[in-house]
Amino acid sequence: MSLRLSTVILPYRRWNEGGRAAWERAEDLGFHTAYTYDHLSWRSFRDGPWFGAVPTLAAAAAVTERMRLGTLVTSPNFRHPVTLAKELISLDDISGGRVTLGIGAGGTGFDATALGQEPWTPRERADRFGEFVPLLDRLLTEDSVSYEGDFYAAHEARNIPGCVQRPRLPFAVAATGPRGLRLAARHGQAWVTTGDPKLYENGTPEQSIQAIRGQAERLADACAELGRDVTGLDKILLTGFTPDRGRPLESLDAFVDFAGRHAELGFTELVIHWPIPDSDFAADQKVFERIAMEAPTQLP
Repeated sequence: MSLRLSTVILPYRRWNEGGRAAWERAEDLGFHTAYTYDHLSWRSFRDGPWFGAVPTLAAAAAVTERMRLGTLVTSPNFRHPVTLAKELISLDDISGGRVTLGIGAGGTGFDATALGQEPWTPRERADRFGEFVPLLDRLLTEDSVSYEGDFYAAHEARNIPGCVQRPRLPFAVAATGPRGLRLAARHGQAWVTTGDPKLYENGTPEQSIQAIRGQAERLADACAELGRDVTGLDKILLTGFTPDRGRPLESLDAFVDFAGRHAELGFTELVIHWPIPDSDFAADQKVFERIAMEAPTQLP
């Protein structure tokens, strides 16, 4: 399978002031998937415009035809499986079966306290994630679900007619720890990583490659425990968070080199951020578009 190229468009622009145009242009450029972040606010964008992921994706579905759409990533921080399932089924219907759910355990950012709760500990995030994903799986594949867990409940939750994609829309599970990797192995159609965050500030690209190789090996072990062939699981790298930072987007050659080194680790999809001026994701739009149009023919 050739390496696919996708993008992530942060929802910081009004729809009629550049938001719509970016999604339409992403399809014109031939990206496999265009994702967006599913946050209530995020890092340096907290005090500026930021729109909801689900309405944004619904609008994007209405102005695109071929490109897949998704979240990178949704988390339990402010989502409940029952209401999320209904929104996802609706999105999958609106898009004609083009939605992928990127899903992760969440973190300690603004989402973690926006509903007035104390931030969950890493253990509680893992516990909740371990309950959230299997329940969401059931809600998207069964007409009626009742469930009583430690964190979530459903009482005769109806989800008719279900997803356009069968048996449900694909999950891309973001994980690096053992429990998350087991969830990816059991419920995922894809695995997502951003690399090792401990290496972002002072690590080297070589150290990052080694760390990601270790993550991929642990994923393979988790699949083997379940009797699953890891090669049947797509592997997605969300770029911009490794020690390489924005350098791969400085030129076509730089990106092709970066992509080749990660393709050797078994990745099937690379995701690059749509350029945002005066941010960590600043990049030359013309170079970015050249990468989108020309890199796929040079990728493994």
